[in-house]
Amino acid sequence: MAKLLDGVRAHGAVFTRTVMSPQWSLRFASGARLTLVAAFDGRIWITPADGEPMELGPGDIAVLRGPAPCTVAVDPASPPGRTITSADYCARTAQAVAVGELALDPRTCGVDETGSALLVSGAYEGRTGISDRLLDALPDVLVVPEADSDRTLLALVAKEVRRDKPGQQAVLDRLLDLMLVSTLRAWFDRPQNHAPVWYRPTDDSVVASALRLMHEDPAHPWTVATLAAKAGVSRSGLARSFVRHVGEPPMTYLATWRVALAADLLRDTDDTVSSIAHEVGYANTFTLSVAFKRCRGITPTQHRAAVRRL
Repeated sequence: MAKLLDGVRAHGAVFTRTVMSPQWSLRFASGARLTLVAAFDGRIWITPADGEPMELGPGDIAVLRGPAPCTVAVDPASPPGRTITSADYCARTAQAVAVGELALDPRTCGVDETGSALLVSGAYEGRTGISDRLLDALPDVLVVPEADSDRTLLALVAKEVRRDKPGQQAVLDRLLDLMLVSTLRAWFDRPQNHAPVWYRPTDDSVVASALRLMHEDPAHPWTVATLAAKAGVSRSGLARSFVRHVGEPPMTYLATWRVALAADLLRDTDDTVSSIAHEVGYANTFTLSVAFKRCRGITPTQHRAAVRRL
């Protein structure tokens, strides 16, 4: 978990504080890879593009996985009255639009200054270091209830969103990172959510050792034999334990891990495919391309072109 989240860094995170009146509905269609939404007052509903509505009460936090749009509404039956895009995150209040003189707090939006629900949202956009392997482990929408969320952190976010001081963007960026890590940790720690193997602890020290070795040095020319030797067991013993705890053989896991790392580098850097291949453990562009296409059905170059269009 630490390995995947260590590189996540918000840069210019977009935060809004939205006052929502009855029947009001927002469609989030910014294309952000992740958006966090917290309900402070009242109850709201989140409806993913392909899924059932999920209710948020005061203190609950939701993580929305993009780039597919989601709808946030006071009533899930209400059609979206406004679409939030990357160019326009603020649904201004009706009075502000009509009069043009209403003095609102920074980053405060809405259609009714006395609405019944208040939500705060923060979005990750652009090159954020969010790993594909992390995204693959998440549903379109996940909700952490108030009982498992950090109310102190939420209160700090609510306070900072309304401030406008020097260095404010840096404060908001780090708060979004902290809020994401805290929320995902709470969600993964719930047994019913079936945390991925790279997060959950294992009571098998052999498997834990093999996973640690592959995660810490994916470019090393690992084989089942070298991993087994490092872990102090036989090849067959490692293979059996690994499949039992992880669900796939060690080399299959390593290949998908390397491809996931390559996918992140293709998206977040301008490094050549050849240099990325060497960085994640492949001899050349061809061998990375073969592995990439086997795992994802497209070549590294096609993947880079696709994610750069988002």
